[in-house]
Amino acid sequence: MRNAFSAQAPKKATNLSLNSELLAEAKRLNINLSATMEKALAQEVHERKKAEWLKQNAEAINACNELTERHGLFSDSFRAF
Repeated sequence: MRNAFSAQAPKKATNLSLNSELLAEAKRLNINLSATMEKALAQEVHERKKAEWLKQNAEAINACNELTERHGLFSDSFRAF
C-alpha cells in the first residue's frame, strides 16, 4: 500500500493536548515531538486505511477465497511441496 501522504508536503502548525508529565519526560529525553507524532500518525493512518480497504473489499476477497477452496490454484500441479 502506498503512503497516504506526500513526504514533500509542507508542514502545518497544530495544537495538541498532551499529558503534562509525559511531555516533561519527553522533553527531558530530547524527543523530537513533531517527528514522533508524524511517525505515529502515519502508522495510525496506514492501519485505518488498511482496515477500510479490507472492509470495502471483503466481498471480493471472500469470493476469491471460496473459488480457490473449490477449484484450487492454477499452480497447484507445479508445486513440489
